[in-house]
Amino acid sequence: MGKKLTVYMIDGTAYGPRFSEIGNWVGKAVYSSRSSVNKIINRSEFDNPGIYCLKGDPRDEAFDERIYIGEAENIRNRLKQHLSDPNKDFKELIFFISKDELLTKTQIKYLESRLVQLANEAKTAEIENGNSPSLPTLHEADISDMEYYLEQIKLILPVMGFQFLISSTVNSEQKRNDNNPIEIHELYFIKTKSFHATMIETDQGYIVKKGSEAKKILSNSTTDTYRNLRRKLIETNVLIDKNDRLVFAEDAVFNSPSAAANMVLGRNANGFTEWVNKNGLTFKDIQEQLNQ
Repeated sequence: MGKKLTVYMIDGTAYGPRFSEIGNWVGKAVYSSRSSVNKIINRSEFDNPGIYCLKGDPRDEAFDERIYIGEAENIRNRLKQHLSDPNKDFKELIFFISKDELLTKTQIKYLESRLVQLANEAKTAEIENGNSPSLPTLHEADISDMEYYLEQIKLILPVMGFQFLISSTVNSEQKRNDNNPIEIHELYFIKTKSFHATMIETDQGYIVKKGSEAKKILSNSTTDTYRNLRRKLIETNVLIDKNDRLVFAEDAVFNSPSAAANMVLGRNANGFTEWVNKNGLTFKDIQEQLNQ
């Protein structure tokens, strides 16, 4: 079932501050670049308690974002602290509040803890928080409400340019989620006798399956983009060392079959011809058949 997401550009410009809301949801998102935040910081939304995310440039080139997640009883006061802190060198911010102003301190701490947990599990961005804050005790009904609130946050963040919850791996909870099943289209095998690796094409991306093998040493011709991707997979323990090769410890999501083939073969590779199905047809062959 679809959802209606409304984005309101406060100053009428494409890159300016904006609000985002989802139909029948009590929450509200407020986004701004750092350079624009002073234009709107006196708005009433900043008086509310809420959960916020700050985005900056990563220190490690293997990642695309550096994220800090926090909570505050008064968003304006907390953001003013960060704006004056030279150690909080962020470029963009987003925060979430409740339109009915009923979010409690405990509920906000729950959201903060869960967001940090999910961000670390996603292994997509550089997360400044490190370990997750401990989950506060909530009644079962409150937990249900906060998990629903969290699902809306997960929908809005990518629309606002925050990618850190888009997982680079597939965990068991995602596999069991009947409300958002992963549709498997085809199973492929890497076209080499040196390594055993399998890939599935899904609506989520191109997933190299857990247990697949990869060449340990990258070729000299490998681009910096793929070198950074390989380093990220190793640093986040998605790829682990095993004797003379690397092994995928988790299902890993890639945005193209070529990126997946690159990580397995350790060299620049065309995934459209390097992945074949059980009948020997390449990924390219299958796509051509589907498009006929």
